[in-house]
Amino acid sequence: MLGGVETRSVSPVFVGRAEELETLNEALARAAGGGGSQASDTVGEPQALLLGGEAGVGKTRLVEEFAARAAARGAVVALGGCVEIGADGLPFAPFSTALRALRREMPAELAVAAAGQEEELARLLPELGGTGARRHDEEGMARLFELTARLLERVAADRTVVIALEDLHWADASTRHLLAYLFRTLRTGRLVVLATYRSDDIHRRHPLRPLLAELDRLRTVRRIELARFNRAEVACQIAGIHAAEPDPAQVDAIFQRSDGNAFFVEELAVAAHEGCCTGLTDSLRDLLLVRVEALPESAQRVARIVAEGGSTVEYRLLAAVAGLAEDDLIEALRAAVNANILLAAPTGDGYRFRHSLVREAVGDDLLPGERSRLNRRFAEALEADPALVPADQRVTRLASYWYHANDAAKALPAVLAASVTARRRDAYAEQLRLLERAMELWDAAPEDVRAGLRPVDYTESYPPCGCDPATTPLRYLDLMAEAAVAGRFSGERERAMKIIRRALSILEDEDDPLRAAWFWTQRSRLVQALARGDGRQELVTAQELLRGLPPSEVHAEVLTTVANWSMLHQPGPEALAAAERAVQYARMVGTRETELNARLTLGGLTLDAGDVEEGLAEMYEVKERALQEGYPYVAGRAYVNLPAELESIGRSREAAPILEEGAAYARKYGLLDNEAWVWANLSESLYHLGRWREAEQAALKVFLRGRNAKPQGSGALCLAHLALGRGDVPEAGRQLHAARAAFGTHDPMPQQWLPMATIAVGVAAVEGRILDARAELHAALDAGTPPGTRQYGWPLLLAAATAEADARALPAAAQGRAEALERIRTAVKALATEAPVWLAHERWVHAELHRAEGRATPDTWTPVVTAFEHLDRPYDLARVRHRLAEALLATDATDHRERATELLRLAHAVAGHLGARPLTDAVTFLAQRARLGLTPESERRPRTDPAEALGLTTRERDVLRLVADGRTNRQIAEELFISPKTASVHVSNILAKLGVSGRGEAAAVAHRLGLFRSATLTTRTPG
Repeated sequence: MLGGVETRSVSPVFVGRAEELETLNEALARAAGGGGSQASDTVGEPQALLLGGEAGVGKTRLVEEFAARAAARGAVVALGGCVEIGADGLPFAPFSTALRALRREMPAELAVAAAGQEEELARLLPELGGTGARRHDEEGMARLFELTARLLERVAADRTVVIALEDLHWADASTRHLLAYLFRTLRTGRLVVLATYRSDDIHRRHPLRPLLAELDRLRTVRRIELARFNRAEVACQIAGIHAAEPDPAQVDAIFQRSDGNAFFVEELAVAAHEGCCTGLTDSLRDLLLVRVEALPESAQRVARIVAEGGSTVEYRLLAAVAGLAEDDLIEALRAAVNANILLAAPTGDGYRFRHSLVREAVGDDLLPGERSRLNRRFAEALEADPALVPADQRVTRLASYWYHANDAAKALPAVLAASVTARRRDAYAEQLRLLERAMELWDAAPEDVRAGLRPVDYTESYPPCGCDPATTPLRYLDLMAEAAVAGRFSGERERAMKIIRRALSILEDEDDPLRAAWFWTQRSRLVQALARGDGRQELVTAQELLRGLPPSEVHAEVLTTVANWSMLHQPGPEALAAAERAVQYARMVGTRETELNARLTLGGLTLDAGDVEEGLAEMYEVKERALQEGYPYVAGRAYVNLPAELESIGRSREAAPILEEGAAYARKYGLLDNEAWVWANLSESLYHLGRWREAEQAALKVFLRGRNAKPQGSGALCLAHLALGRGDVPEAGRQLHAARAAFGTHDPMPQQWLPMATIAVGVAAVEGRILDARAELHAALDAGTPPGTRQYGWPLLLAAATAEADARALPAAAQGRAEALERIRTAVKALATEAPVWLAHERWVHAELHRAEGRATPDTWTPVVTAFEHLDRPYDLARVRHRLAEALLATDATDHRERATELLRLAHAVAGHLGARPLTDAVTFLAQRARLGLTPESERRPRTDPAEALGLTTRERDVLRLVADGRTNRQIAEELFISPKTASVHVSNILAKLGVSGRGEAAAVAHRLGLFRSATLTTRTPG
């Protein structure tokens, strides 16, 4: 409407900023992969920049200049600004605006990048589709953040994209959290993310301050501080504004007056041009008001309305509030735009102040009554016609207007409605703030208003507590419950705990055990999250409150929480009983997701109790049901727990593919902590399967994916096991220290303290500290080895028994050895051996105890070797073969020497492929001492097949021959009359035993060793 009006005070010449612009252009080039925005052979890397500076220093102008140059180089530029409504930031506003711009510029690319996750991503960009009902949890916000990061990486895979977010000082908490997440996790894509903020607004308690401190510690984030102009730059700016060389005296006066602030230079230059330079007031803020006050009264009135309406006010909303005839309104706007006070909004359907400093000056000049009156008029206009503002802003803006109108009756329901919108967008921090505002308004709102509110409309975080949420009035306790959960989900745990304490205090005077039990359950979770305990006593209190009450959703949730807690802390009959009751109650009250969650726990506890196949069948079924019925939380948990249970009974080969599938699933749905647990469990399975290099890579991914410390503790333990196996004792000690720090001391679990004790015993034993090794063992056993912990207990007892055997010759070890060995024997009796792997470990521990007592013979070790020959644990098999060879060589029988030679060669081959230096050294030393050669027999005696030294079975030898000939799995299957899946399994085994990563390397090894004289080195693409 007024787009043709000229603005005189903005210089058409871009002044200064050469160094800052060079930094931005350099970031653009690095993102593009070395020059250019289109796809090239060089892969770009994401760039993160923060641009700070005081108000008016020229941040926006610099961003505009950079954006124009980036666009000229072919980059797609998407701008987004933080929207201030009163004192409220609109959740995710800058990201929504930027994504909307990307959708306009790259519709096809964005659609492809968002495919399959439209419902989740619609929380940022509603145009992608509806945000249906779903489970809210602590992973919700992180899930949205992860999916957003992946979306941006995909969109920027082939073309450079610049995301510029302005006015971060106004950002809501969710926007700040998302930006921090992107800066920490973006790893691929031709992407530049630039955010600006006012440095002079960041006071000591400003919420942006901690984020800036955090980002300063990231090496991937560059921070630019925009300084004021020097005198020469001020002169250039004035010359650009006036289109003429300025008078030096005038430049001196303006430079001194503005102190180089670009915006104030503009204001002073215009004032000088209009002849009022000598009449300036003492305050530059007053200078801004002088220009407003020079407008006609109608234009001043419109300016005051725009100042209170938000960062941008839509034309139709402005017309409704102003109450002017359309011609009069247009004339008032024309006067304000001509005076360069207001500008047409970039979207084209509204008006904003040319600079926020002017808006703040006008807003600060409003009288308190005038401010509340304007907010009331905005609210009334918006209520009368919601279409006056964009759909994704209506509820939040209406809540803000009514709140600042000081009308509790209208503000309470509006604020509650806004809290629901925030929750649906996973903006839990904003939901918490709005709920706290609702609690503030509660007593001021009339009784009839409160009586008309219903829990079903505004709460969903906790189950109905003995009443119908559709007919029962909303209670203050309902708000507290919703706020407590919002605080937990947003990471504001202290605020959530404060709310829960207050709620429990109120409930002391009320007979409402269901609500009290629910709050105690929430408190248990917070106690654990805040590292103030294990949460057990809080759960006991919740259970006591429910005793004797009829079934309810609260029962199902509390019992499921108790069962999950018990599975991790105190597995056994009581935990199993709690899981059974949880499933029963969930079925009775019809909470399907809770039922599946409880059944998953029940399956694991059933397996731990000894019924392996029934427990596994239950867990497999829950995983499939969760996938089919659309419960990502339960499915993600199943991808962690099911393989963990398979690993617990030694079925690593079955666990590994499920974990690989789980990693892809968790990444697709943004289940970060689930993915971290998956990688930790996969690392453990790969370690046992002899795929150590892959195990190390999986463990390292734990640290890249997880937000919480405990998965990282498990990742550190995996790296510690690998370090011990490779002989890097200092690294094992460092990783053990990292694991202890990650797990902490407030919430001990057997799956943590037993593996840590195993590493500690191993490190102490290698360093010759047998007394320390014993102390670690005793401390772990004193803490307990409850049912279901055999996968952690057996390695600990084995490490302790091996330490005692290795220290048999140490004088310091003699005293106390008998007691230590007896303690190990007693602990052995308490551990289950229902799986072949643990039966093999029982024999191994007994063999080490015999060795510690000097009683080991070939008959001691032969059954151990036999047991491990039927398992997929090449490293363990190599270790026990070494021990059997040692026992055989202790005799003088000739046939024993031949058998020992064969065993040592096999052990040496595996140790060499794995990089297990201590085992390699031990085997080499024993062979040298016995004057045995470890050279492959194929080079010494032609009658021996070198494939045997590599541990290959007859079938694997046949498969390797075909692999070396370039056959695919399907071709191998057809020739050997086996299934393609079986052929694939054989190929995986061969790669592990050869210590290679691919079929081509396997063929090369076969050729080098002369295994198959006719083999070629042709590698074909698998069909």
